[in-house]
Amino acid sequence: MTPSQGSERRARHADVRRGKHRTDEASEDFSRGFDALGELALAGVQVSARATDLATGRVLFSVDDHVVMPTASIGKVLLLVEVAARLAESETEALTVLDRDARDAVGDAGIWQHLQSPSLPIADLAALIGATSDNLATNVLLRYVGLEAVRARTEALGLTRTALLDLVRDHRGPDDAPQLSIGSAKELTWLFASLARGEIVSPEVSQRVVGWLTLNTDLSMVSAAFGLDPLAHRRPDHSVLLMNKTGTDGGVRSEVGVLRGPRASVAFAVSMYYADTQLSSRLAVLDGMRQVGLDLLEFVH
Repeated sequence: MTPSQGSERRARHADVRRGKHRTDEASEDFSRGFDALGELALAGVQVSARATDLATGRVLFSVDDHVVMPTASIGKVLLLVEVAARLAESETEALTVLDRDARDAVGDAGIWQHLQSPSLPIADLAALIGATSDNLATNVLLRYVGLEAVRARTEALGLTRTALLDLVRDHRGPDDAPQLSIGSAKELTWLFASLARGEIVSPEVSQRVVGWLTLNTDLSMVSAAFGLDPLAHRRPDHSVLLMNKTGTDGGVRSEVGVLRGPRASVAFAVSMYYADTQLSSRLAVLDGMRQVGLDLLEFVH
């Protein structure tokens, strides 16, 4: 590392600490999470985060929340919004059966690729995306509704720094979008807070998307701190209720969600972009995200 690079990293670390929104109440002290994020920034991790009080909209903390970051599968939420909006116009469309074929084939996340059924209803495909971020279901639904329709819906929502850029691919070539999706923590917290309040398209559409997202089984990042059952947390557990979506790719860990507790509710987004060259780097990122989660849990509980 050159002296100038070291200075830049120290400055970035200082910016993370200065970016803290803190009140005089000890229960609203997010210093544990900010210390963890600061250490990651010092180590060269690009960090972006934001949390807001769901009831008042007050910013609880923010770190470079305007920065556009790669968010991997989080952009699939925009697909779910478009699908939910279509189902609201025609309930019978939920039972429309879609076939998978060779052009949709993709590996990694999801279980449909491991199932025998070659066809599933639209509503079931959306549930698979909510539950396991199913890549095959994503590609089949994207082929049905069209990426342009998702982009138009995204623009109609007023999102300018958040987008689903492409279908899911096992390998990205020079002619493909470099990332599956991008987003800013500021826009993502707004999107999830608005979903929780029933303000995305309509209460019916928002409720349907929330229902799919509460199926999510990935609690490996920020939500690792909440002590919930990854396979069953649709009802309050010790007065804690979660809706979330995660994104995982090489060098990318991102989570956005809404956490409700007996004392308060928060919308949050944390994204990390890092050199995934060794396991210790990945574990440090995940631990940093969990530290933020511990602060959030203390705030709501």
